Amino acid sequence: MEPNKLDNGKKLAGKQRWLVTAWPGMGTVAVTAVVYLLSRLKMRQIDEFDARELFEVEEAEVEDGLLHAARLPRSRLFLAEDAAPGLDIVVFLGEAQPPTGKFALSRRLLAEARNLGVTRVFAFAGWVSDMEPTTRSRVHGVSTDEDGLRDLRRQGVSVVSSGRITGLNGVLLAAAAEQGVPGVGLLGEMPGLAYQLPYPSASAAVLRTFASMAGMSLDLEELELYGRQTQEQLTAAYQQALKALGEGEPSERPDPQPEPPGGLSPEDVARIERLFGDAARDRAKAFALKTELDRLGAFRQYEDRFLALFKGDEPPRPP
Repeated sequence: MEPNKLDNGKKLAGKQRWLVTAWPGMGTVAVTAVVYLLSRLKMRQIDEFDARELFEVEEAEVEDGLLHAARLPRSRLFLAEDAAPGLDIVVFLGEAQPPTGKFALSRRLLAEARNLGVTRVFAFAGWVSDMEPTTRSRVHGVSTDEDGLRDLRRQGVSVVSSGRITGLNGVLLAAAAEQGVPGVGLLGEMPGLAYQLPYPSASAAVLRTFASMAGMSLDLEELELYGRQTQEQLTAAYQQALKALGEGEPSERPDPQPEPPGGLSPEDVARIERLFGDAARDRAKAFALKTELDRLGAFRQYEDRFLALFKGDEPPRPP
């Protein structure tokens, strides 16, 4: 961390700083939630977290016959100062989870968090259940300490009484518990048939709980609308699948998960470029771009460029 990127001196006097972490996972619940925070809070990137030695190159990308140099997953840190009275929020967004070394990564991230003055850690993730697509997503939660547990219960969160949380969502909190850092896991419920698709209703449920815990005013209208649209599409596909099951042979059960288009048309690219221009002028419009990239199945393709929107201070709006 470069000293001029963040001043932890007098700025933190009398205030807390919370860390929110997200990695790709079921329903992209965590990534969608933190990208919404980046957009709504107009956060800025403050550092890049280097853990490249924990990753392996699993594939090589070919485009127009040319094989490109290997690219390792990146991890970034963003900051919103005074996101709520007396509270700063730091977001960690990782592009992938390493195949090994998850505990080592967690310990390193917590050390970086302490350097930033972080006092509490949150991990966002998805929680698959047998819920119907028309059902409102609930939030399930865990905590590393009794105070956090009481906080979850005050929020009406369904506390996970036993079991295991796999991946970095659980390992990071285990590392926090080891070091005595208060940590909370917020898991947004989603139907199992949608685990490979973005499920923004679960992201909205997680953020609703998080904002309440933080005492933060957060407008979720855009995310909730995206969630309702996704639920309607999923419900229609689910009902069509059930109808086909009743009319056809069970062995020919259709897949209720709509497949994203394989390529981008010139119209798609033009629309993406327009949305990038809008987001560059106003970060609050970045989530509309994320929604469109999700619809086209192109977020990973544009991820670096999208997150680069949050580097540095936001440009002033034209008069």
